[in-house]
Amino acid sequence: MNQVLAAQRLFDLTGEVALVTGASSGLGARFAEVLAAQGAKVIAAARRTERLAELAAAHPNIHPLSLDVTRFEQLPAKLEEAEALAGPLTLLINNAGIAGGLRIVDTPEDEWAAIQKTNVDSVWHLSQAFAKMLMARKGSGAIINIASLVATKVGVSSASYAVSKAAVLHMTKAQALEWARHGIRVNAICPGYIHSEMTDDYLASPAGQDLIRKIPQRRAGEAADLDGTLLLLASPRASGFMTGASILVDGGHALA
Repeated sequence: MNQVLAAQRLFDLTGEVALVTGASSGLGARFAEVLAAQGAKVIAAARRTERLAELAAAHPNIHPLSLDVTRFEQLPAKLEEAEALAGPLTLLINNAGIAGGLRIVDTPEDEWAAIQKTNVDSVWHLSQAFAKMLMARKGSGAIINIASLVATKVGVSSASYAVSKAAVLHMTKAQALEWARHGIRVNAICPGYIHSEMTDDYLASPAGQDLIRKIPQRRAGEAADLDGTLLLLASPRASGFMTGASILVDGGHALA
């Protein structure tokens, strides 16, 4: 029988090197802090470099990296830049994303294109470059894709955003199947409505308050509500036999 590990050791990420996209605010900044607190070296990547500098200044395990995930031609070089900062990457958190606010008949082409490019295409291209890097050195690792409750439950968000997150869920399964034999695990987190810069104005509105009353727990989530799920999927000891999974963290919203 395998040794029973204390929780502190089970979720210890010492030796892991993580790249977190969209890390200048909201969930991405929280993910970077949580991973760093458990011993990982973290590359916090985003376009708003001044915010990244503030984040890194408060956490010695966090290194800032200027990154636009929609500049696909630059992604392999950016991964090399990340490794130059902190060592060989072992973990990728595909968190960067944007939201829309319109229904299908009202959505202009440029909004649809921007959402798919950021939320879907960037996950495809960055994951592909990351996997190639690991395969080239025969190293193992993990990818955590940030999907959403609306990947499975339409009608509580803009259609273009919901479609993009559904694509991320299916992509997670395809990546997991193809890359399992290379020692690369791929899983997804599907948050419900979480307080952040992106959602706070809506959640404070009458429509947002009405939505919260429909959530079984009668509250929106906090970024900290995702800490345990993130650490579960990031730790090779805690989730070494998990790949292709998606975990809802939504206060029971999917049941309502």
